[in-house]
Amino acid sequence: MLDRITVNERRIRDRGAWYWDVPAVAGLREHGLALDRPVTILLGENGSGKSTLIEAAAFAWSRQLVAQVHHWGPGPSTEDADLHFSLELHGERPPPQGGCFLRAEAMHAHFDAIDAQGTELRAFDDRPLGARSHGEGFLAFLESRRFERGLYLLDEPEAALSFTSCLTLIALLADAIATGSQVVLATHSPVLAAFPGARLLQLDDRGIIPVEFDELPLIQDWRDFLDAPQRWTRHLID
Repeated sequence: MLDRITVNERRIRDRGAWYWDVPAVAGLREHGLALDRPVTILLGENGSGKSTLIEAAAFAWSRQLVAQVHHWGPGPSTEDADLHFSLELHGERPPPQGGCFLRAEAMHAHFDAIDAQGTELRAFDDRPLGARSHGEGFLAFLESRRFERGLYLLDEPEAALSFTSCLTLIALLADAIATGSQVVLATHSPVLAAFPGARLLQLDDRGIIPVEFDELPLIQDWRDFLDAPQRWTRHLID
């Protein structure tokens, strides 16, 4: 579906933009990013470029969708980087029209727009998304789309979800993958990082590095913390 993301130098609007100094974005510019599995997971500390890459890919993808595709995801805001203008997406043509783009900070406004239109309420059992909790609305929205073949781009979906709901999300996305869909998500969740068969990419000062689950700093830190939380917290409240 989406095989590779590259930067088209001729489309760059601002060569001095801040995001070119982010190692992950610089790595994308130099080497491109191959998406060779149905699920790709971006991991890394805050500021490592996860959201920047997800958002740019989403806005570049949305330009390829036909006008009849409603509510695939929120569009760019004035706070978003303009990296998406520089991206070139390589893969299936025409692209499948299903899937969605979801990010925590725009989710409520996105769901309010869906509820206001009212045409999709039947898919949600006639209960507006805004009448549910954050996590319930998120899962209901995805459940209604999981059999639509397309691209699912999710930016830190665990912000809305409990431990159990993260497991539910994996099951929903597995249904989508079974229909031929593709998933790219950014996360801090060790649960979502355990998605079976996913390509794990660590974003850090080296750029974009393929890693195995047990090698992830995220997993090593969580294991160490849960083994002895006091080692981590005692210095914070002295």
